[in-house]
Amino acid sequence: MPITTHAELAGIKKISEAVAITLKEMREYARPGMTAKALDDFGGSILKNFGANSAPKLSYNFPGWTCISTNNEVAHGIPSENKILQEGDLVNIDVSAELEGFWSDNGGSFVLGEDINNHNVLVKASKSILFNAIRQIKGGVKIADIGRFIEMEAKKSGYRVIRNLTGHGVGRSLHEEPYDIACYYDKSNVKRFRKNSIVAVETFISTKSTNAIEISDGWTLAGQNGGFVAQHEHTIMVTDSEPIILTEANQIWN
Repeated sequence: MPITTHAELAGIKKISEAVAITLKEMREYARPGMTAKALDDFGGSILKNFGANSAPKLSYNFPGWTCISTNNEVAHGIPSENKILQEGDLVNIDVSAELEGFWSDNGGSFVLGEDINNHNVLVKASKSILFNAIRQIKGGVKIADIGRFIEMEAKKSGYRVIRNLTGHGVGRSLHEEPYDIACYYDKSNVKRFRKNSIVAVETFISTKSTNAIEISDGWTLAGQNGGFVAQHEHTIMVTDSEPIILTEANQIWN
């Protein structure tokens, strides 16, 4: 979405704050022994208080207000009663929503409680790679070059990237052009970031897999070779210098 008026900027800032605060408060609320549904219902109540509508429900009739993935799940995890959060779990929460015609998206992986399964190294790598990738984005930068940076930084840390999940444009709908802000170098992608555009940039840093495949529930994605994936995501506004991070209230880098 290109920002052309002060009203548009105010609208995208408002929904970005809503999804960011929802993500932060859900992360802080999560406890071992809690069901994913209880955590999701908590997040849904926060979105409701903002007057925001869950994007997964609105767009896809998803069975949850947010996506909550655990351990070997990569993305789009169903927040069910049967999913019990455990000490040391690798948890990913993805919150996207609509408010007054504007949409925003953010997400983050974290270790629940004590890191008994040694997932924090992966989580920290994902956070660091996203932080440094976003700092390089400005109007005119090739989207493929950001993908190359993410992929190379992942390799330096001993990881892979998921190649069939990408960041995307956002603003007047959940997914807009450019649809292909990938985590790897795609030489066929000649698009560039445009000043004043709104995009959701995300990492998918993986221990074993390079593609995500749908499992039997029809929603959840897992790696084709197993392993674990950490994801972090911000919605940003591209400028002619460092971008404006619209979802910074999620504090995923803290």
